[in-house]
Amino acid sequence: MDNEISTSAEALEAAILPCVHEVHADPEACAGLKNVPEQMAQPADHKSPSRWAYERLILYIRNFEEQLDGEHEVAMGFVGGNTGVLRIEGLGYYDPDIITFYGSDDHGARTQLVQHVSQLNVMLRALPRPSQAAPARRIGFRLASDLGDG
Repeated sequence: MDNEISTSAEALEAAILPCVHEVHADPEACAGLKNVPEQMAQPADHKSPSRWAYERLILYIRNFEEQLDGEHEVAMGFVGGNTGVLRIEGLGYYDPDIITFYGSDDHGARTQLVQHVSQLNVMLRALPRPSQAAPARRIGFRLASDLGDG
């Protein structure tokens, strides 16, 4: 039990800080987010919706990749459409409300998805790496370094 007393200003700030909560059938699953970088523990009112979506997607991608073996890479399925899968090679945002995914499709064609944050529905998938000669690429760790957490 926490017996610490907060000022009303501290209580208000705590109410708008990001919170992560997950429950899994297998308590050993380790599928949830555990470490949120200090930079992301700032009040939400200091960032645009696209910046928040960008930062949280990075954490989910990095966490997903931590669970992959060396034979698989992260890809993204598009929810609500029949457009296939995009192997994630880049991620960006354009304030105040656009997220952009860069990559390639199942056939190796260059692909870019520009999406409004209100339409954001992403399914992360594990795909076999395209070349057995090259190690699996981990975009999540590169993206996390952009947050100052790499």
